[in-house]
Amino acid sequence: MTGLAGLAGLAAGPASPLPIHAIRPAGLEAFLASRLPQDAAFLRAQHFTAADGSLHLLPGGEGVGSAVFGLGDGNSLHAFGALPKALPAGSVWRIETTGPDYDNATLGFLLGAYGFERLKSRSRLPAQLLASDVSPRVLAIAEAICFARDLINTPPNHLGPAQLADAAIALADAFDAKSQRVYGPALAARFPALHEVGSGSERPPEAIIFSWTSKNASPSAPLISLCGKGVCFDTGGYDLKPGAAMLRMKKDMGGAAVLLGLARVIMSLDLNLHLQVRIGCVENSISGHAMRPSDVIETHAGITVEIGNTDAEGRLVLCDLLAEAAAEKPDILIDAATLTGAARAALGPDLPALFSNNDALANDILAAGETVQDPLWRLPLWPGYNSWLDSNVADINNVSAKPFAGAIVAALFLKRFVPDSISWAHIDLYAWNDQARPGRPEGGEAQTLRALLFVLENRALRGDKEVSI
Repeated sequence: MTGLAGLAGLAAGPASPLPIHAIRPAGLEAFLASRLPQDAAFLRAQHFTAADGSLHLLPGGEGVGSAVFGLGDGNSLHAFGALPKALPAGSVWRIETTGPDYDNATLGFLLGAYGFERLKSRSRLPAQLLASDVSPRVLAIAEAICFARDLINTPPNHLGPAQLADAAIALADAFDAKSQRVYGPALAARFPALHEVGSGSERPPEAIIFSWTSKNASPSAPLISLCGKGVCFDTGGYDLKPGAAMLRMKKDMGGAAVLLGLARVIMSLDLNLHLQVRIGCVENSISGHAMRPSDVIETHAGITVEIGNTDAEGRLVLCDLLAEAAAEKPDILIDAATLTGAARAALGPDLPALFSNNDALANDILAAGETVQDPLWRLPLWPGYNSWLDSNVADINNVSAKPFAGAIVAALFLKRFVPDSISWAHIDLYAWNDQARPGRPEGGEAQTLRALLFVLENRALRGDKEVSI
């Protein structure tokens, strides 16, 4: 089971690290002039131009003495993510750079060292950094991202609703948060729509709720509420997905994983916040007990929903969580979910879709994404499509009969459960890397975690109720 494990790219024990010199083209000649003549001659002979991602090892007294790494003219923290698996396995390094880029360099390195290998009989040890060379903030972020990646990458037979609930409870316990585990008849009464989604599976649904307050919280510390979709596997239910569409459905709990990771780093850094987290842990499966197309179900808010499609289950999980969270009147309410293929069709895998009923909050999140290289793109809560959710037999349908604007329609569905007075952001994300890139190995990804953290850190520093960076 995924726990609160350490980082593969971190060397905890004593070691004598080798230097990695990170060089941009503009600084190349000055760097060469500062080196031993034989090292400068070697790099020139190898036509080293400090191009992005270029790496050369230089000899030392007992083998490798140092490394030279080209950054090009870019400023991507992910560039350093190529190093842990390009440098000699198990070697320990120190990145020789200063200024604000240093934290990005160490974070990129640690994210690039990640690999989900605990189910393999053999694994490769990546190159490492000394733990003492990594700032506590970077360490907390890297641990949170790798924690979320682990949850997403865990196969569904190893991570069902109960195991996801276990992980959430373990996280809460690690930071002395107050937690509740809701299941069985209590779940059906409190979160009836969530319960219906999981009714077809032999692995029963659960909801986890935990609350935490900074040890040094000020009287004006804002209340932040997080709601995550934790569908551990999604068959589509009776509206069964094609086989190819099921291959990555273990990641359908990606929203829950990202928000649990965000909660972890908030608590690790002891931000000046009150935090509430709600996670719906469920499997969407098929049986004689599963919900059917044309069923009408209840919700926590008392709104009845006609099931137009059983594969639109994530919004049913979230609507109950959002309705209860909104009743607590948080200063910011955020949900995250791998909700629609329509968002991917519109924006591709790297840009999560952001919806919000508050322009200031949306602008803060978008600006934060740009600042920390964790981008999102805002789509509208277009009121002209509200009627597309009309039902003849219930208050609303969970889908539209029209084949357009699926991500917007899903967001409009959720908006029915959040009062306009609550500053709310809905994030429709992919939570996955389709191919390996520096710092972003193929598999689960904690998209938007760093952007949201940046916003909440600024709120915590100010401790006020105004939404802006």
